[in-house]
Amino acid sequence: MNLTELNRIATAMVAPGKGILAADESSGTIKKRFDAIGVESTEGNRRDYREMLFRSKEAMSQFISGVILYDETIWQDAKDGTPLVKLIEQSGAIPGIKVDEGTQALPMCPGELVTVGLDKLAERLKKYYERGARFAKWRAVIDIGSGIPSMTAISVNAHALARYAALCQAAQIVPIVEPEVLMDGDHDIDRCYEVTQRVLNKTFQELRVQRVALEGMVLKPNMAVSGKKCAKQASVEEVAEKTIRLLKACVPAAVPGIAFLSGGQSDEEATAHLNAMHKLGPLPWGLTFSYGRALQAAPQKAWLGKAENVAAGQSAFSHRARMNGLASKGEWQSSLEKKAA
Repeated sequence: MNLTELNRIATAMVAPGKGILAADESSGTIKKRFDAIGVESTEGNRRDYREMLFRSKEAMSQFISGVILYDETIWQDAKDGTPLVKLIEQSGAIPGIKVDEGTQALPMCPGELVTVGLDKLAERLKKYYERGARFAKWRAVIDIGSGIPSMTAISVNAHALARYAALCQAAQIVPIVEPEVLMDGDHDIDRCYEVTQRVLNKTFQELRVQRVALEGMVLKPNMAVSGKKCAKQASVEEVAEKTIRLLKACVPAAVPGIAFLSGGQSDEEATAHLNAMHKLGPLPWGLTFSYGRALQAAPQKAWLGKAENVAAGQSAFSHRARMNGLASKGEWQSSLEKKAA
């Protein structure tokens, strides 16, 4: 592997003022999103929707560093025959691909999941690289509940994440390592902190064991937040302070960057949290966003599956991308949201 090149791509993915668009919803997830706006989830509609995003000149060229694609999308062509991958490259962003194949129940661990997809991953990565993908994504899912997560679930998922990351680097692809501690549940922010700390420590232990070059990867973690059903929701300042403290304790400075998932936060919450973290002084790694829903909910509502709404959808996408771009430099203010509205 060429580590200099992997490091160059990883660094570009977390460039100041830019972040990653997660457009890798599985067919089931995008169907839910489309159902909510009354659009049938056909291959054509999915393509038209994503083409609208990738052709958003302002957002893509100024605020988006890379795009995570789903397997269907990476092979699709735009209406005029241009491969969607090419549209991303032409905007100056880097194409990436989600390579995990979802989760399965973890044997002997009731209520816990393990991510699958390592079989034949080496061959798939080769094809994706030829198609233009320069980074990949694998998501592990850790739930907090009564008696969980178990150390078994944390270990098994960390092991799979590291195996995936090593295979990516061998294929000259930058791995996004995504151990997501879910925010479902009624746990408080301190419980989230404690579980995320265990997950991150175990993940980096496995990455070292499997000889993954930390300089050639990007981490995609959850923030330290209260569970959705927790009666006491942590303030923006507390989320920022605890998340940064956690990351400084667990993430080696060799990692070029950290790109947060939004994980069910509202658009504005995800932006405000990222912004507040940048107020906490110099950080050892780049810190930005890799949002799916928090970048796309607004454009979906504006578009509604209608060709005449494409410009409105693009404008909504550009606004969210710009807000998060500002937040990734600590320059966002909530008054900027009101102006746009």
